[in-house]
Amino acid sequence: MFESLSERLERSFKILKGEGKITEINVAETLKDVRKALLEADVNYKTAKTFTDDVKAKALGMNVLTAVKPSELMVKIIHDELAALMGGTHTDLELKGSPSIILMAGLQGSGKTTFTGKLANMLKTKKGRNPLMVACDVYRPAAIEQLKVLGEQIKVPVYSEIDSKNVVDIAKNAIAQAKKNGNDVVIVDTAGRLAVDEEMMTEISAVKEAINPNEILFVVDSMTGQDAVNTAKEFNDRLDFTGVILTKLDGDTRGGAALSIRSVVNKPIKFVGIGEKMEAIDAFHPARMADRILGMGDIVSFVERAQEQYDEAEARKLSKKIAKNQFGFDDFLNQIQQIKKMGNMKDLLGMIPGVGKALKDVDIKDDAFKHIEAIIQSMTPEERTNPQILNSSRKQRIANGSGRSIQEVNRLIKQFDDMRKMMRMVQNNGGKLPKIRR
Repeated sequence: MFESLSERLERSFKILKGEGKITEINVAETLKDVRKALLEADVNYKTAKTFTDDVKAKALGMNVLTAVKPSELMVKIIHDELAALMGGTHTDLELKGSPSIILMAGLQGSGKTTFTGKLANMLKTKKGRNPLMVACDVYRPAAIEQLKVLGEQIKVPVYSEIDSKNVVDIAKNAIAQAKKNGNDVVIVDTAGRLAVDEEMMTEISAVKEAINPNEILFVVDSMTGQDAVNTAKEFNDRLDFTGVILTKLDGDTRGGAALSIRSVVNKPIKFVGIGEKMEAIDAFHPARMADRILGMGDIVSFVERAQEQYDEAEARKLSKKIAKNQFGFDDFLNQIQQIKKMGNMKDLLGMIPGVGKALKDVDIKDDAFKHIEAIIQSMTPEERTNPQILNSSRKQRIANGSGRSIQEVNRLIKQFDDMRKMMRMVQNNGGKLPKIRR
């Protein structure tokens, strides 16, 4: 995500390196390159021009401290302007009433149904809500079944009427059912439609009028770039939606939709989809996204994702095991599962400042832990609990069972042993890393 844009911007800033001060000439040269980078990222031309004009005005109008290098100042100005371009601050969902009603809209194939599941799962697990999903895509044969499968997966009920094509009645009946069953949020999944399809646009407008939703979320496939922004404008003219969802932001996207959409429709991006899993949903924070675009990482989001998987009672239990030297392979496997829940590995590592750039050409697959898991799962319960009993014959059996080499098994056991020793040393040192003797 944003890799090519990040590289182009970095090259643009090099124009100012070594310059003693900011001048109209070197700023113009830098921003000409920045504008090209934005256009290549599929940012709306008018948006790109306005953006670079605003940056130029701020750069030339600023009294520069001698301690601040021109290139550093330009990075700061562009960071702030990028954050402002994408909305400035995070905008959360407005959930009012009993139940709160969310209407999902968008083009065919934008990922509405999947995101409906992700949103319901997030509201249930993180906000303590009791959502109901409503299957109002009555035209795509598999849509209702898809929503039901997602509902079973995340344990959220789905309301549907198989024999009805009247989406207004289905939505109204679902809300009545939600009130009866105590569901405090209703998420209505509608059919994908083209903005030029008058009949379908009239239908979704009728649903809006009938159920009076608190939120109308326009779901955009970020990989469609500038086309997505143009479509968003047409939908907004008809529906006056309250927020934007960007899906597939973990894919090979140039970022144009994320950077342009706020300035074109003046509606906030509220969430982004960052993978296929039901947990792969992030609140959109403009300043954090600007950090990532400029290669600064996003350590705040990284910590937040880690905290979501943090179990205090489990951590206390683990601490006692480490103190008694009872930390085993089952505990290690459990920690791997927690890390995997945090999301795409390359995306996660890219949140750490400096790491994303170092790994840009490295292929890190989501199944990076697969071989480790296979080795551990080939051990007996006794071997996982007491790794010290792993002799050569046991190791060979584990290698055969996992389909890995004996060298890989030995390497994992050695690394695990080293990690256990380090964990004990850290705990005995009051949570601090021990000093290394030179």
